[in-house]
Amino acid sequence: MVGVRKYANGDIELDFYHDDELTEYKYSSNSNLLGNFPKELAETLASTLASDICIEIYFNESGSPTHIELEECDYDDEEN
Repeated sequence: MVGVRKYANGDIELDFYHDDELTEYKYSSNSNLLGNFPKELAETLASTLASDICIEIYFNESGSPTHIELEECDYDDEEN
């Protein structure tokens, strides 16, 4: 995750960089605006910014996120 924007109205935008591509996910408290991420997952992800936590996001067949897994990154394994 490379960026988080959390607005006073409760909206949350999350930026992910993966495979040389930037993807933005959004939670919106306004039902008239398009949001593609559940509030609880977005808040959890926003709270992990600037920590050594690796994140995996799981999606259902329709492309909606179903759950996330957070774990401490083990950078030593990546170097081997």
